[in-house]
Amino acid sequence: MSGIRRFFRIIFSLWCYAGWLLLLRFHILHPTEHPAQRLSRMLEKLGTTYIKLGQAIGLHRDLLPDEYIKALEGLQDRVAPFPGEQAVQEITSALGAPPDELFAQFDIEPMASASIAQVHHARLNDGTKVIVKVRRPNIRRQVSQDIALLRFAVRIVLFILPFLRRYQPLDIIAEAEESLQQELDFCLEARSTQRFREAFGDWSTINIPAVYEELSTDSILVQECSSGRRVDDPEIADDGPRLAKNFIKAYLHQFFVLGLFHGDPHPGNLFIMEDGRICFHDFGLTGFMDRETRRNLAAFMQAFVRQDPDWLLDAYLDMGILSNDLDVATYRAGLEKLLDDYARLPLKDWSFALAFVRIIRMGQGRDVRFPRNLLILMRTLFLMETTVRSLDPEFNLLDGLAGQAEPIARVAFRERMEAGKARLGYEAGIIVQDLPDSVGKWLRRVRKQGLEIRLRHHGLTDLEQHLDRSSNRLALALVTLGLYIASALLMPIEVKAHFWGIPLPAAIGFGLALWFTLRLAVGISRSGRL
Repeated sequence: MSGIRRFFRIIFSLWCYAGWLLLLRFHILHPTEHPAQRLSRMLEKLGTTYIKLGQAIGLHRDLLPDEYIKALEGLQDRVAPFPGEQAVQEITSALGAPPDELFAQFDIEPMASASIAQVHHARLNDGTKVIVKVRRPNIRRQVSQDIALLRFAVRIVLFILPFLRRYQPLDIIAEAEESLQQELDFCLEARSTQRFREAFGDWSTINIPAVYEELSTDSILVQECSSGRRVDDPEIADDGPRLAKNFIKAYLHQFFVLGLFHGDPHPGNLFIMEDGRICFHDFGLTGFMDRETRRNLAAFMQAFVRQDPDWLLDAYLDMGILSNDLDVATYRAGLEKLLDDYARLPLKDWSFALAFVRIIRMGQGRDVRFPRNLLILMRTLFLMETTVRSLDPEFNLLDGLAGQAEPIARVAFRERMEAGKARLGYEAGIIVQDLPDSVGKWLRRVRKQGLEIRLRHHGLTDLEQHLDRSSNRLALALVTLGLYIASALLMPIEVKAHFWGIPLPAAIGFGLALWFTLRLAVGISRSGRL
């Protein structure tokens, strides 16, 4: 029965919003607020699932106008707390013991409350201050029920209004559901937090609170309690330029070295500690970039700085944006206009995030499909730029982002190249080990077949000469291959003598291999056949 009531409440809310829009459209009502703000209030009233759904839709800057993006990003993820006694029951059920046995002190009154969980102060037996994040009771069941009802309602709408299929609403719902299920699993957040803590463990400018994994489950998260001023606090204005540089450097490390980044750097998740370190909180939303995407992002930044529309278009497409009938000429013209507009702005007003959105919207939200991780990246870039400008209004993003991105990306890619060399050495070693046996088996077959030919065709000297030439070429080709492999393996060695930047032993090997290659090419050319 509760499911039926919930369904009718959802339908009633949606139809009330749609009816209000129609009354505005026909000027029967005068707007007292923007439709985006009314949509935001409606989603907040419908609860957790719809707040998170609105936030997920808000990632799609390719589909929605800026007013809706701003309203959905501003959804208040704060609801009334549930009773502390229920939190005690959840902790006892998840950890097998009540809080008074697990902690030296546990505040039953929550310090903060959100749609998914609420947070309590506590103290460990060794005196360490911690926060305990407790997931709302039965929230998983409620989310699953809401998503099922929403899918049913959307299918009805699509049946009536099939033109809406082009916006792929069911795919957006599935994307939101996946994201929400991840946020509901605190084990994932704990692992992400721990990974960031290890990555920044030796940084003097960044702090990631420790997670106590032995006290954490999929519904409970216990981590170190850190304190400081919010990143947008006017009291830290004098230290803003230094903090802005450290903040950008930390994100470039996440983008190009880790490939994993904090996806929600709004002021509520960032604060400045007394020792000047930037503390990151809440790793429920993280983005991932594979190696290829990292390279393409670096290319995008460099193309943007160098005002190269062709390079910019290539980098944009290489990131994985798909288009059924991309009009390259139209896109290139749009990019040239974009770069011309930015060329007229002061450098401090340049924005990678806004440029990204303008390029996306050239597809009109119909021909372009944006992968979720790039949507998170775009949101992160917007929040990054907002945070940096609140710290230092004069900050030059070209120097801060693109200027530092190139060397950091180069170091990261060089590390990958070293790993690739190690694999090349291993695979080459296997080839060298197997080569004598393989050649021996091949020569045995040639010897046997050649013997049979001689027995059946006495006097065919031309055939014998042809076999001799083929055997010689094969032997020379094997020697040449060995020289190429050996020379490649000699590339990383440290020697004083170099030739055109190549270690001298490797250069000699490559030179001999090239000479033998030319000999083979000339011999084949003279014979007129391979």
